Amino acid sequence: MSTPSACLITAVTFQALLLLLYGTGMRLGEALGLCIADVDLAENLIRIRATKFYKTRLVASTARELKQLTRGQADDQRVSLSRYGKPLSRFGIHDIVTRHVLKLLAQHSELRKKRIGPHTIRHTTATHLLRAGVDINTIRAWLGYVSIETTNVYAEIDLEMKAKALKMCEAKRRQKRWRDNPDLLAFLAKL
Repeated sequence: MSTPSACLITAVTFQALLLLLYGTGMRLGEALGLCIADVDLAENLIRIRATKFYKTRLVASTARELKQLTRGQADDQRVSLSRYGKPLSRFGIHDIVTRHVLKLLAQHSELRKKRIGPHTIRHTTATHLLRAGVDINTIRAWLGYVSIETTNVYAEIDLEMKAKALKMCEAKRRQKRWRDNPDLLAFLAKL
């Protein structure tokens, strides 16, 4: 198998890795252990072998980006490989995410205040699912949590959703009472 250039592999790996982490809400360890055989390109499903609680779950995902990344690899090979064809490590994935975040700092200075790593992508997935109206129990199953209490963290930290809910609950301007409407009183007096 001919090896594409290092730049191409890094770019493809990052794009596919980002889509994989965001689209599935995988833990980093789950992404590291993902093999070609776990990706069903025809059905657009990924079989996630959980690193916690040892539960396997199927997650719909964007398989198109994985096709280019996994072309020509054996079923037992890992999905995320380095430019040298070796499985990426935790440090390798963290380094890739950190390097790309540093590139974004020029355009998005607010990122300087945040610590962004691979696990941040998992939290972002959960928060976006919650904002899209997905119920918390579905998010729990999607992310592979055993306890609903663990997933409730996402509901508690989303201040934007809290503000929106509070605005919906604001007391409406009090309507005039029927006794305060002179036209209605005049109509009733004529009856």
